[in-house]
Amino acid sequence: MKTSDFDYELPEELIAQTPMEPRDHSRLMVVHRDTQTREDRHFYDVTDYLRPGDALVINETRVIPARLLGVKEGTGAAVEVLLLRRENATDWEALVRPGKRLKPGTFCSFGEGLLRCEILDSIEEIGGRHVRFHYEGVFEELLDRLGEMPLPPYIHEKLQDRERYQTVYAKEEGSAAAPTAGLHFTPELLEKIRAMGVTIVPVLLHVGLGTFRPVAVEDVEHHVMHSEFYQVTPEAADTLNRIRARGGRLICVGTTSVRTIETVADEDGIIHAGRGETAIFIKPGVRIKAVDALITNFHLPQSTLLMLVSTFMGRDFALASYRDAVEKRYRFFSFGDAMMIL
Repeated sequence: MKTSDFDYELPEELIAQTPMEPRDHSRLMVVHRDTQTREDRHFYDVTDYLRPGDALVINETRVIPARLLGVKEGTGAAVEVLLLRRENATDWEALVRPGKRLKPGTFCSFGEGLLRCEILDSIEEIGGRHVRFHYEGVFEELLDRLGEMPLPPYIHEKLQDRERYQTVYAKEEGSAAAPTAGLHFTPELLEKIRAMGVTIVPVLLHVGLGTFRPVAVEDVEHHVMHSEFYQVTPEAADTLNRIRARGGRLICVGTTSVRTIETVADEDGIIHAGRGETAIFIKPGVRIKAVDALITNFHLPQSTLLMLVSTFMGRDFALASYRDAVEKRYRFFSFGDAMMIL
């Protein structure tokens, strides 16, 4: 299986630059796997495809302002540090630019010295660095003051409201990118879903490099996922198992929720509580053990996310659906439209 097998043509003008207002007015392509058919709806119509007794699994991670722009001490050269994963009170895994000029022992300064960053050793598998911060006060407050939202590089418009790159249910800080399928939900829509008898079950996966790192190898089997922190509480596991036992469906909001559930599900589809690091890579040939349906955005060509979608739909049907979305001028990627795979 080759990375190029998951390619498709996308006109640049279909890459959404700004979020939809209101959130739930994005378009929704509903894909029926059993009949190999598609419907074109709007996201607020998602309730037509939910049933009492279902579970809607959401990822309640919250994006941190993980992009720091500053200067290299001694030269004043511009630098960028993108925080990926916290290791302790001072140390993080990060991507740094310009990487070749930021050797171990180099210091970077942000906010005229309010926050200083020491470059430590390299992390070869991700092309990043360990970094150590030096500061006075509360790190989270400094980061909130000095950091920027880590919007993907294909978004060129400046985000006017930080909260539009958060889901309305974002709770636990720690992500370097948003679980974007959740951006379509409003509090009102969630309340309507609850009133239908659908149980909304939160899980946690802090989105890092594993989710959005490009596939740099031609043979998909050689791609190594970067691990990300996840958590499924005993209460969430019990609720999901009870719903499955009664015949309800597990409908995941986003690929991160799928990866979390499939990490803790056993071969019989039983969900177990747990927390830790997952590097699960869901690609065609991998059996989906517990998840019944998926709500997701339209993903980049040749990405692990498109491979995950292809695992649900089959590669040919997935790519045909993407070509149909291009033809019908759907909006793509983080701020784009949604797909519901049933």
